[in-house]
Amino acid sequence: MNLTKILSIVFLLGALGLGYALYKSVDNVLEEEKRIARIEARVIEKLIMLRDAQIAYQASNKEYAPTWDSLRQFIQDGKIWLVQRTEETKLLEYGKEETTVTFDTLGSVGVMDSLFNERKYPDFNLEALAVVPGSGGLQFEFFTDKVERSGRQVSVFEIRDPAPVNPNRRQNNNEKALRVGSRTDTSTSGNWE
Repeated sequence: MNLTKILSIVFLLGALGLGYALYKSVDNVLEEEKRIARIEARVIEKLIMLRDAQIAYQASNKEYAPTWDSLRQFIQDGKIWLVQRTEETKLLEYGKEETTVTFDTLGSVGVMDSLFNERKYPDFNLEALAVVPGSGGLQFEFFTDKVERSGRQVSVFEIRDPAPVNPNRRQNNNEKALRVGSRTDTSTSGNWE
């Protein structure tokens, strides 16, 4: 074998090695992004469930649940009242209308049966609801308070991921962490929407 063939084989093996290393590094980045997306999808699903529970709690108690324990107790034992609203409109003299609205309470249904039933969430586990997926057991941060809006005190809440898996969400003291609600506004939307 001459020197040209030996160098050709060495360069070919080196090129194949570099190609594989490049492929593997790109593949690792793509797999990590998929893993982060899967974990964030599970976090968002739990934040949606917690938001629904907070809204139901607020409808029953005129304020949001201040702690996970009070929210868990409400989910376990609380009731959502079923109310039927009917309107009756009468035509009066000269084309005026009079509308009478009546509310009738039909009964109640348990929060667990209404919001977290088997059809909607087949693998629902109440004890794991406050645990952030992919965090190793950390719980979501709960915050509730009252703020003044137009001269009235209104309840606000925020539920937030304390340790995001996405490195972009960890910047500036977890400023972009997945969260639902707001500490300063009456919003119940999530920052992913």
